Amino acid sequence: MDRLILGRYIPGDSFIHRLDPRSKLLAMFIFLLIIFWANNLVTNLLLLFFVLGLVLLSKIKISFFINGLKPMIGIILFTTLFQLFFAGGHQVLLKLWFLTITLEGIQQAGIIFMRFVLIVFFSTLLTLTTMPLSLADGVEAGLAPLRYFKVPVHEIGLMLSMSLRFVPTLMDDTARIMNAQRARGVDFGEGNIVQKVKSVIPILIPLFASSFKRADALATAMEARGYQGGDGRSKYRVLEWKISDSCAIAVMFLLGIGLYFLKN
Repeated sequence: MDRLILGRYIPGDSFIHRLDPRSKLLAMFIFLLIIFWANNLVTNLLLLFFVLGLVLLSKIKISFFINGLKPMIGIILFTTLFQLFFAGGHQVLLKLWFLTITLEGIQQAGIIFMRFVLIVFFSTLLTLTTMPLSLADGVEAGLAPLRYFKVPVHEIGLMLSMSLRFVPTLMDDTARIMNAQRARGVDFGEGNIVQKVKSVIPILIPLFASSFKRADALATAMEARGYQGGDGRSKYRVLEWKISDSCAIAVMFLLGIGLYFLKN
């Protein structure tokens, strides 16, 4: 549980840390769009060096990004192997029963693997360099135009901020419950898959119970303090768009243009 990256913020004073959360979210959105233009070796290497450069700018250890990759490794490997064996192609390299490995399949599997890794690294960079509450403020600011369509933007931002705020708390509760169950003789690593699933049940029930109790206490505290929603409320954390944010977005657009002309 200590390796979970979601909701974790690493304080720092790097260029990436000082960027406005709105510019980081916009950069993430642009990155998710342009990464599908990386369909050859040159474009993938360009993206890889770009993301690694951002990691160096953040001054955060690479081990944090690897830990962020570990929870996704099963999905990444499954998708990569699926592309490897079933992508098809004309240049057959190996054929085993109904499995066929082609040169095109290897290339496609490599591209899919790189896309997963780069997306996880970039999203991990966003999480580690942005305070959860600032990230929620950025999402709320990005959704602001939806107010004209009667979308409860402030309530969405509030739910996101509270969710991110209590992720570490839930992880602490989970670790405490698991330690209590281990003290009673429960081994979460033994048995087949069915037995492992059953061993999780003694964790989920008290975790849900404590979560609902905490949510009820939080709602009572908000009502006692006269919480009325977002209308007319000022902001303690005021977002400020700077020249560095505009430069960061400009770099993302330049990267997208480069990928567009270098793709196959």
